[in-house]
Parts: sequence; structure tokens; C-alpha cells
Amino acid sequence: MTLPGDEVVPGPAEIITRAVSIEAPAAEAWRWLVQVGQDRGGMYSYDRLDNLLGLHIHSTSEIREEWQHLTVGDQVWLIPRGWLGMPEGFALPVARIEAGQSIVLREQPPAQPWDAVWSFHLIPLGERRCRLLSRSKAARQHGLTRGINATMDLVTLMMTRKMLLGIKARASSTSRPPPRAPDRRNRPLPVPPIRHHGAARRAP
Repeated sequence: MTLPGDEVVPGPAEIITRAVSIEAPAAEAWRWLVQVGQDRGGMYSYDRLDNLLGLHIHSTSEIREEWQHLTVGDQVWLIPRGWLGMPEGFALPVARIEAGQSIVLREQPPAQPWDAVWSFHLIPLGERRCRLLSRSKAARQHGLTRGINATMDLVTLMMTRKMLLGIKARASSTSRPPPRAPDRRNRPLPVPPIRHHGAARRAP
């Protein structure tokens, strides 16, 4: 299936797509997805592990208006400035965005060593369900670089899977309708107990 952003990396490429189904409207899942970023709503992944590594990622459990806006050219930070001697940290620019539907992040030299895209897509499945996809598409590498990428893919698989599940849990939770009040309209009224007055008659 061709997705927005696939056209950015033409020619032979490695494509990996991961997905989860969410019991929430696509619009609700989007409110969590668009907040992604180390300096924004977090990565919805293994925060404890990330912070042991000094990444200062704190995945939010709330929707915040200031994180609801992304435009082409904005940077989505994955690693903060100064981490392990990286003065500029590591961020991916938004190459394409379709509000409520998809976010395409770009990786390319000289800022990054890979010619690739990392994209997210929301596909509605009716009014109350959707499918969230994560796709990475990278120009095919050769030799040692390809081996290094294969090793990194195992880590990326684990972190991305957790991220998708983190968005799923949050979107499903906030989209649940409030519990319905009991309908008392057709319930029978309670019958009061019958009380007998005076002395009880003995049977003959």
C-alpha cells in the first residue's frame, strides 16, 4: 500500500510498516499523535529507559493546546541538544503533514546519515475505530552500513511498537463515553408492605 511520504525516497528502498488498531475515532488519536516529540508530549514509549540514558523524555497523559500544531519545516526532537556530546541533538523536520491524517518526517544528509522518511498515518475504520500506521522507508544500503541498520532495526521495532501502543492506550481512554445513568422511566414503583391492624383471628 502506497502512503504519503513514500515518494520522497525513490528507487530501491527498505520499507517497514507497523500498525495497531485503536478503539477511538481517528480525530481523537490524532490529538495524541501530533504532540509527539522529546520537547513536546514525549515519545509515548519507554520513558524510564529513555531517562536512564539521560534523554529527558516525559510522555504526557493530557492533551495540550500548545502541542496541537505542526507545520512543514518544524523540527520533531528525538534527542535533546548536548546529549552525549551531540551539540545539536537529533531532530527530524516535518516534510509533509495532512492534518488529522499523516505526518512525514525526513532524514537526509548532511544532517542525518540516512536518506529516509519516518511517517505516521491514521486510517478511519468507521466512526469509532481507526488504524495507526508507522512506516520507515530508507534508501537501500550496502556492506557494513546495511548490517548496522539491521541491528538498529531491532531497537527501533521495540521502541516504535511501544509508542504505537502508548498512543492507542491514551486515545482509547479519552474517547470512552461517560457511563450512562440508569433509566428509571419504566421501572416499577416499589410496593409498600401491607400491614394488618387489630388482633389476628385464630383459625377454627
